[in-house]
Amino acid sequence: MTGMESVVVGAAPLAGKAEKISARTTFLVVLLCWAAIFSEGYDVGVLGAILPALATDAGWKLTPIALGAMGSYTLLGMLAGGILSGTLSDLYGRKPLFLGCLTLFAACMVVTAWAPSPLWFGVSRCIAGLGLGGIIPVAAALTIEYSPTDKKSFNYGIMYSGYSVGILAAALVGKALLADHGWRPVVLIGAAPVVLLPVMAWLLPESLESLVARGRAGAAARLAARLGVAVPAAAVSGAQAIGWRGVLGEIFSARNAFATVCFWVALFAGLLLVYGIAQWLPQIMRKSGYNLGDSLLFLAVFSFTSAIGGVVLGQWADRFGVRLTVTLAYLLGAVGIAALAFKGSIWLNYAMVAVAGFGTVSASLILTGYLADYLAPFVRSAGTGWALSFARIGALTGPLVGGYIASLAVGPQWNFYVFAAVAGVAAVATALIPSKEAR
Repeated sequence: MTGMESVVVGAAPLAGKAEKISARTTFLVVLLCWAAIFSEGYDVGVLGAILPALATDAGWKLTPIALGAMGSYTLLGMLAGGILSGTLSDLYGRKPLFLGCLTLFAACMVVTAWAPSPLWFGVSRCIAGLGLGGIIPVAAALTIEYSPTDKKSFNYGIMYSGYSVGILAAALVGKALLADHGWRPVVLIGAAPVVLLPVMAWLLPESLESLVARGRAGAAARLAARLGVAVPAAAVSGAQAIGWRGVLGEIFSARNAFATVCFWVALFAGLLLVYGIAQWLPQIMRKSGYNLGDSLLFLAVFSFTSAIGGVVLGQWADRFGVRLTVTLAYLLGAVGIAALAFKGSIWLNYAMVAVAGFGTVSASLILTGYLADYLAPFVRSAGTGWALSFARIGALTGPLVGGYIASLAVGPQWNFYVFAAVAGVAAVATALIPSKEAR
């Protein structure tokens, strides 16, 4: 199966109703996926928010390298989780994997908040990563599937803005609670998504693409009739369920090889930036002479502008093309990061952090949506999961790079030099992605 031809379910008089229900379904899917991605963003951002407190914890006595490793524990789990959950969701259903992943990482936040030692902290973060790694591939597939063709990047930008808003929320919660209550309550708040599970189980529709690809034509037709949307023609003709060989064979086919390399390299560099900057920015700014409150506000500005940037870049990508938009965004991010090496007024630095957030997190999230749309429909989750799992090797590297530079006898500006160069690599890799037509 290489396409998603559509036929209309129901009689002609349903045409207007189908359009209305489709719009409602799009809104619902984007909203629920946004909530899940917000939760993931909070989980990722919370470590950067509590890092100054962990660094001064007299009981744990963590070195800069150990602090960098704290962020890597989660990413190790996410690396495995993206591959497993992305592939399993295309084989057995996207909605069940989505709900299971959300449950797992929310529960692990409780364990992390209780952790009596760095070992328990690391183990709980690693297990939480298994759930975190599965959220984005499924959310990407559902959002792209249930979005109109001319608004895929825009809707994806709105959905994924929850990630940046979650990081922003972590920074603000950290600023409000860290000084008086310590880091544990800040982490515990990250378990709140568990209350959303019944709502998501009730309202979130299963993927029509997934039902068709798994040969469940009857279930696909019933869901399409309930939603008032089009059902893939393959469901009517009787599609055969594909197995894991078919999924992996499509992802790693020869015709996709060069595009796969470009996407993977760009996302590797992009996630290195996201995780490296998100974890180390408050600590770097503290070393640059700012107090704890101002240092956490830098992370808040970084997150806020990246949330806005996702929506803005999504609009531009739909209008001017994804490759051009994302390439220029990465280049803009590189300029903003490099400018932070030259200390100016606090307001100028806030502006440069805003540019950095706009051009790194925003660019990476729009590129992830483009990847989901670029792939054949029946491997959206799996292909996105594999790409992001490879990219998380870069995400693992980001916090470690920050920790390594912090351990050297060099100024904090070297963090910005290195991260700016990485943004340049992401721009080049994005520019080289073949068009879908050329492929």
